[in-house]
Amino acid sequence: MKKDYFFVVSMTLLLLSVIAFSDNLIWDIGQESNSDPKFLIHGLLCFAWFVIFVVQANFIRKGDVRSHRKWGIAGMLTAVGVFVSTVYIFIVIYQGWEAMPFWIKANRYLMLSFAILVGLGYGSRKNPVRHKRFLYLATLYMLEPVLGRIGGHMGLMDWQFDVFEALIWNVLFVSLFVYDWKTLGKIHPISWIGVVWFYIVWILAILF
Repeated sequence: MKKDYFFVVSMTLLLLSVIAFSDNLIWDIGQESNSDPKFLIHGLLCFAWFVIFVVQANFIRKGDVRSHRKWGIAGMLTAVGVFVSTVYIFIVIYQGWEAMPFWIKANRYLMLSFAILVGLGYGSRKNPVRHKRFLYLATLYMLEPVLGRIGGHMGLMDWQFDVFEALIWNVLFVSLFVYDWKTLGKIHPISWIGVVWFYIVWILAILF
């Protein structure tokens, strides 16, 4: 089961993204955002990132390192596209920092953190222990829009949104800690520092 961990969590994240944007994909395809190029391109790039994460995790699960390395280039190019398209949307929609609600501010910090972690992951590609943790945490950092959309489909109120998102994130964080403990006998510094930074981001977003 330990070798399947990243495949299982990557499939979980992909499933969450499909549920989140099921209206765009299945039952409300005529909505305005589906014909807006900036949202369409951004959505396709983000979906591609989740798909590539599953594919890459499966390659490693099967021991196919060569294919994993080949797909790594596509993953890095997709990550660049995700970052650039997200920054563009932030600039176009929100006129200034003060105009943003706190969760949008948090997403700005987290998207910059996503870019840094992906870069660190690519730089650590010859160190599997570091590589996979950097990229997994990067993916978790881009999860808020997904969880927010799912909460919207469920009709959650504001406090219920907070509880729901915190529950999903913390389950994923704890699962990483458990995986670390079972495979390394300790919680890896990248894992716990990544979680601490995640909460620092939310505190900064709320306060400033």
